[in-house]
Amino acid sequence: MTPSLIPPPLSLYVHLPWCVRKCPYCDFNSHAGKGALPFGDYVDALVRDLEHDLPLVWGRTVHSVFFGGGTPSLFPPEAIDRILQAASARLRFAPDAEITLEANPGTAEHGRFDGYRAAGVNRVSFGIQSFDDGCLQRLGRIHDSGEAEAAVKLAQDAGFDNLNLDLMYALPGQDLAMAERDLERAFALQPAHISHYQLTLEPNTVFFARPPQGIPDDDAAWDIQERCQAMLAAAGYAHYETSAYARPGRQCAHNLNYWRYGDYLGIGAGAHGKITLGAEQSILRRWKHKHPASWMAAAGGVEAIGGDDRIDPARRPFEYMLNALRLEEGFALSDFESRTGLSRDIIQPALDTAREREWLCLSDSRVAPTALGRRFANDVIGLFL
Repeated sequence: MTPSLIPPPLSLYVHLPWCVRKCPYCDFNSHAGKGALPFGDYVDALVRDLEHDLPLVWGRTVHSVFFGGGTPSLFPPEAIDRILQAASARLRFAPDAEITLEANPGTAEHGRFDGYRAAGVNRVSFGIQSFDDGCLQRLGRIHDSGEAEAAVKLAQDAGFDNLNLDLMYALPGQDLAMAERDLERAFALQPAHISHYQLTLEPNTVFFARPPQGIPDDDAAWDIQERCQAMLAAAGYAHYETSAYARPGRQCAHNLNYWRYGDYLGIGAGAHGKITLGAEQSILRRWKHKHPASWMAAAGGVEAIGGDDRIDPARRPFEYMLNALRLEEGFALSDFESRTGLSRDIIQPALDTAREREWLCLSDSRVAPTALGRRFANDVIGLFL
């Protein structure tokens, strides 16, 4: 008997597309702001966009909200408050919903964090990247290390205790000792969560077209990764996802929902969403047009939609594994069935191959990557294509 698709937990993603300056490594849908930004008009468009998509999620509860960008902290607290008020008036929010705002230390101002907290934000994610001023300059960041530390302390003074710091490694001109110092300075700020990921040269970025000098080679990058993972563990940060480390109970609920193949409604310019339609027994991916001006003009109608894609059942095992095998905990086979609508028998041959190669371990109807499997993650996931 074919399992039924059961709608999983739902999140809301809100894309705020502007930043002060586009970083040379960034491939996100972000646009350098020019002149006064149309915060009010953009919020109006977000509400229209949300109302247009509401029929996809009638009656469902939102468990997390994530303001991504761009640099969401460019938006004043009043704008964030309007968005959350509009969303909570139209959707049922879980009482303990995690609400995250991404912030750039270079746009942090005294008093703003009080306003964000009053609006309902309860988690802040800082794009620090490094505490080395030379590395920050080479990355094209607009802040220095002093501003980074000051911004984190401003948020803590406003009462935020659930903070994430984004750090990158294998940066131009960085050696192992510099990467260690970055973590030591992060630990001194006592964040609840640290995202620690390797710089990659993504297509359609300045760094891809003109790679910077001094990027550590693969062996040096691996040495940095191993050393930093040991430091994070010793400091009490559990490695729960490929690039994510958290104090006990402080994993990012929003990102966990992505990796567990949960659902998310995406509003804003270039936002992506994934929605399980139980009545139709289908999974819909929807994305919005990327350019802020054209999206704003069309928001609230079908013209704002960049595309709709029904996920063919043959693609679902690969999509599921692409997410779930990022997690140290792996997944339950019952979750695979309820979230893909497919029998576990479909993936059994690939699971057997991965187990023979010692890439995955299976116990009590759960599947998890081994240390070897994490190192060869792309090969493991490729078995499910």
